[in-house]
Amino acid sequence: MCKCHSSKKYVLKLYVTGDTPRSNKAISNLNQLCQANLENQFKIIIIDVLKQPDIAEKEKIIVTPTLVKESPLPQMRIIGDLSDVETVLMGLGIDSNKHDIFNE
Repeated sequence: MCKCHSSKKYVLKLYVTGDTPRSNKAISNLNQLCQANLENQFKIIIIDVLKQPDIAEKEKIIVTPTLVKESPLPQMRIIGDLSDVETVLMGLGIDSNKHDIFNE
């Protein structure tokens, strides 16, 4: 069941730096979080700042991993490997009455 307040699709951009353990953890955490809380109401775009530095510069991405919620508005940025589920859900504006999906 989608815990989001609207039926709008979430567009999430995750900025990472190469194929590192921290980048891979952030990607995995984001995929798990979205599948558990947003069902089919999300689109994830992974941007490797080493391969696309112009995009990172344009978006003023200084630290990776950085998650940017493009929609629904307001835009929100979350920095880190996304392992703090409650903080990520709060930043995305998703109700969470659910316990930590990474410890199930």
